[in-house]
Amino acid sequence: MDKTRMQTRMLIALAGAGSAALLLGAFGFQYLGGLAPCAMCLWQRWPHAVAIALAAVGIALPHALVAVAGAASVLTGAGIALLHTGVERDWWTLNLACTGGAEDLGAMDVTALLDPTQGAGIVLCTEVAWSFLGLSMASWNGLASLVLAGVWIAAAWSSLKKG
Repeated sequence: MDKTRMQTRMLIALAGAGSAALLLGAFGFQYLGGLAPCAMCLWQRWPHAVAIALAAVGIALPHALVAVAGAASVLTGAGIALLHTGVERDWWTLNLACTGGAEDLGAMDVTALLDPTQGAGIVLCTEVAWSFLGLSMASWNGLASLVLAGVWIAAAWSSLKKG
């Protein structure tokens, strides 16, 4: 295998691992830390899932188009994160009914569905559940997504270089 294809594979693997780490972190905050996600938090997870799938394809078939699709995926996630950050900081308002993760409805009886003390309740997209250095999880996800977009773009560039 030539050096260029190997470099492209490594960059794609790094980008996919970055998205996997961000998803694992989100699940850790949710299931270990007890921080229920709002609707916009859940939206931010989908582009990373797509990026992980694209990384699996890109490791097998390191091609510039796969890398460009990976960059587009995480840039979509960065856009959602910026939108969420703006909602959190009151830069703009959206008419959304932000609710958190659903409970397992099969495990509940009908009366539990109507009991307001059951379930996670409503998680508002406007409230910051956790922050570090003044930035919310949405903000950190947006910044990390931009870095991952750079890795995907480097992979595309590497794929286009002549070995």
